[in-house]
Amino acid sequence: MSSYAEREAVLVLEDGRSFRGEAYGAVGETYGEAVFSTGMTGYQETLTDPSYCGQVVVMTFPHIGNTGANDEDPESRRPTTQSGRIWVSGYVVRDPARRASNWRAQRSLDEELRNQGIVGISGIDTRALTRHLRERGAMRVGIFSGASAQADPAALLQRVKASPEMVGADFTGEVSTPDPYVVEPIGEHRHTVVSLDLGIKSMTPHRMAERGIRSHVMPGSATLEQILAVAPDGVFLSNGPGDPATQDEVVAVVRGLLERRIPVFGICFGNQILGRALGFGTYKLKYGHRGINQPVQDRSTGKVEVTAHNHGFAVDAPTDRVSETPFGRVEVSHVNLNDDVVEGLACLDVPAFSVQYHPEAAAGPHDAAYLFDRFVDLMADQKKGGA
Repeated sequence: MSSYAEREAVLVLEDGRSFRGEAYGAVGETYGEAVFSTGMTGYQETLTDPSYCGQVVVMTFPHIGNTGANDEDPESRRPTTQSGRIWVSGYVVRDPARRASNWRAQRSLDEELRNQGIVGISGIDTRALTRHLRERGAMRVGIFSGASAQADPAALLQRVKASPEMVGADFTGEVSTPDPYVVEPIGEHRHTVVSLDLGIKSMTPHRMAERGIRSHVMPGSATLEQILAVAPDGVFLSNGPGDPATQDEVVAVVRGLLERRIPVFGICFGNQILGRALGFGTYKLKYGHRGINQPVQDRSTGKVEVTAHNHGFAVDAPTDRVSETPFGRVEVSHVNLNDDVVEGLACLDVPAFSVQYHPEAAAGPHDAAYLFDRFVDLMADQKKGGA
């Protein structure tokens, strides 16, 4: 870009606060829910995680882009859709790397953002922005660069306020695979699973393949009959974006699975769907959990795991007692140690459990990998006639 005016960018929050910086990535304008991610690494996995659809991600770590971008790390790699698609609506960083310096880099992060039309902003005080979001809560935001940044501030604010809210948002049809596909097991085939794609990350079927699972990845709109036609040993409910209160049809499908005692394992959005199927409500958090360093306690063992998160909604279930539901007893199995938010559910009378985080560790710590093994054990027990 040849002039400062062309490089200029402004970020406008719906409460009127604004930050001026420079264009990063594509030039133009974009809208979404402003959220912050506390991960120091794994920015390419964050950008390509379908769970971030509809959100403008603020990176709290100041220096972003030093490892560039490649074709191997995106979490949106699927045979049925654009491979490597960036799902965030916008991107906010403080100090972008001037050049990529990693042997795996195929292009710079700035180039990747421009190639995919992702509008971003750099050079702003992301610490101040993050503190503002922590105090005021996640809110709608717009990023305007180039000619858009020169518009009247009051007009820009009105555009932000006219943009859609996250409460009531349904992105499942947008992020889900349009057609089913199969991820074959690595080595011996042990189990067959239907993975319901509500915004699945590509590493998740791979983690199951490592354990001998053949994954039939199906659209989030799959019916109970379509799922049963595969004769699965279990059903996986993936992560995904949006408000779980919009997913009545998926909730009904999960209830049908629970009635038939088919093992169910859900993560993130899938945890909220299972919670609703069991009769619990969901609610929006003030600013959510996002990043790869969230402390969660497994209440059955007392062990604390460092986990990868991306969610703005949570399950409203009591943590001080076992709950009676239409499908028997259910207990909260995991809690977040920062704010006591429900981080997992365990059914005691039907074969189902879920967690609110991402055990596939892409990117992030591997503390929660045992949950895939727990799913394998649950399916094996059910085959033997256990509960």
